[in-house]
Amino acid sequence: MSDRPHHRPMQPGDAFFDDIVGGADPALVTEAADRAARLLVRGARERGDAGVAERLLHLADTEGIETIAEVWAGSPADSVAGCLWRLYLLRSWVYADPVAVAREFEAGRSHAQVARVVAGVADPPGPEELKAMVDQVLRGIATGDFADVLFRAAGFARVVAAGRAALADGTEEAVVRVLRLAEQLEAAGHIELASRLS
Repeated sequence: MSDRPHHRPMQPGDAFFDDIVGGADPALVTEAADRAARLLVRGARERGDAGVAERLLHLADTEGIETIAEVWAGSPADSVAGCLWRLYLLRSWVYADPVAVAREFEAGRSHAQVARVVAGVADPPGPEELKAMVDQVLRGIATGDFADVLFRAAGFARVVAAGRAALADGTEEAVVRVLRLAEQLEAAGHIELASRLS
């Protein structure tokens, strides 16, 4: 038998909730983020409006990638919100260092022939061509088939991962990160084809 005196369990009173009053319910934030992502993708395609495509393309430019990260970064890879996060992350990465990405893409082209064709990058794949390709992919959210958008982005990431490995100037972790991104986007593309991406 313990020598410690018995204490009654603490009862939550009004003070117990003081720290969370006014805070956002994480479940509601997640639900709203998921709903917004679905509306962006499904609604944009239904409208078929070129203006919507341009607004979607420049969402990260106008709102900031950090704002998008706050909303969608925690979403699973097999959700529309998670796919949008990965697509905007990919675009931001290409725009942040197009010369290095072009070098990696060029190095990976011969190692990932099918992925290179799926990505649809102009030849030769210079920095401006890569930026144009990633913009075209994002415009596809509003004007094309979302599965195609995901497959093109996946193909692009797969070629870059192969290039990073071939150049051997990055860490294994850096190669794996881009390869994982490619695999997630490709898997999501297959889920979208089965009409199960939500």
